Amino acid sequence: MAIQSINPLTNQLIKEYEEYADQRIQEILRRADDTYQQWKKTSFRERSRLMHQAAQVLKENKHKYGQLMTDEMGKTRKEGIAEVEKCALACDYYAQHAAQFLQDEPLPVDEGRAYIAYDPIGTILAIMPWNFPFWQVIRFAAPNLMAGNVGILKHASNVPGCALALEEVFQKAGFPGGAFQTLLISNQKVDSILEDSRIKAATLTGSEGAGSKVARKAGEQLKKTVLELGGSDPFIVLADADVEQAADVAVQSRMINCGQSCIAAKRFIVVKEVADQFTEQFVRKMASLKQGDPNEESVDYGPMAREDLADGLLEQVKKSVAKGAEVLLGGSRPDKKGAFFQATVLTQVKPGSPAYDEEMFGPVASIFTVGDEQEAIRIANESPYGLGGSVWTTNIEKGKEFVRHVESGAVYINKMMASHPAVPFGGVKLSGYGRELSHVGIREFVNQKTVWIGEGLKG
Repeated sequence: MAIQSINPLTNQLIKEYEEYADQRIQEILRRADDTYQQWKKTSFRERSRLMHQAAQVLKENKHKYGQLMTDEMGKTRKEGIAEVEKCALACDYYAQHAAQFLQDEPLPVDEGRAYIAYDPIGTILAIMPWNFPFWQVIRFAAPNLMAGNVGILKHASNVPGCALALEEVFQKAGFPGGAFQTLLISNQKVDSILEDSRIKAATLTGSEGAGSKVARKAGEQLKKTVLELGGSDPFIVLADADVEQAADVAVQSRMINCGQSCIAAKRFIVVKEVADQFTEQFVRKMASLKQGDPNEESVDYGPMAREDLADGLLEQVKKSVAKGAEVLLGGSRPDKKGAFFQATVLTQVKPGSPAYDEEMFGPVASIFTVGDEQEAIRIANESPYGLGGSVWTTNIEKGKEFVRHVESGAVYINKMMASHPAVPFGGVKLSGYGRELSHVGIREFVNQKTVWIGEGLKG
């Protein structure tokens, strides 16, 4: 079976790759296991040195890797370069902090001494998506390699060039050959990889359907999983918010990566006192964005990652309109080559429609006008997802109380929801479980081993 890389701007084939044969897959698994037996004994100082070098490789090749993302999945070139820079930041962050995060943790016991020791567990399988093809992988790889684990990547089938480039990063940095390897395989082969005893755990970023399948198979093998799944993040604007600032950030949050982000704001829940003002500014700012060739510096958003994704989003919009939604802006695909979709704003969105119940993974925003803060919380929590969100208010104390009622893995106050190496990342409900990043993320795939030392024999 061939794995194809297709440019969503032109719909032209970039390159075709042969799927790895079973013999090669077995060699990769063997190599990973052999490498782990030595890598787990490597000092934090040596791991840190190599991880800093990985950061340097990323910095030196940011234009090359950024262009690769633009070519394979349509991200604007400036966003691609920024993504590579963020990956370098994560590598440096874990190179600097991993030893501290994993140092022995004393426990308060009545006799003797006790502590938690954090030990690596082996080879981790990462099943990663196409929307942030470098960042999603690095935020798995950097902490796990620093923890003493090794990684195997099964990337999305439409970004094979990115998958191989990531393997190249760690090779150029000087890591052992089996520390981080890429598998070019179809989804159908994932089950057999999970069944292999050399795979100790798995992490997946993707849809809830994919997450459920991987969790089921891993559960059969009694292997731990971390799942970062879909999101339909609420962007809640209270009556005392700075509406101008909120509208500016709302557009940025909805349109990052052409709206193809799990933590992009998707549902804009606005208290009635400021609803008209926010809506007018939001629609105007969305309409001012420039769509076009993602290679051009002046372009704000390019095509979606694939034609089928753009077609699927159009069907969601049509079904939502049929259920009563009103289109304030866009609502269709432009008549030109490429996987383009217009920046779209919906209002009067009804329960039972895709824009209310599903994740809209593309440049489509839904505005909900609510009577008060309690209704805002209700609408926010009616989503089956719970990944991120934000609340906008000039009363910070009220904001701190308000966010405790929002069912999401993270809620920011007067700030766009975004991931950062120092901040835990993950969701609740259908958005998955477990955490990535920060000290929390590096401890997901380690043996949190209890050690208790007695007071000794008394003679």
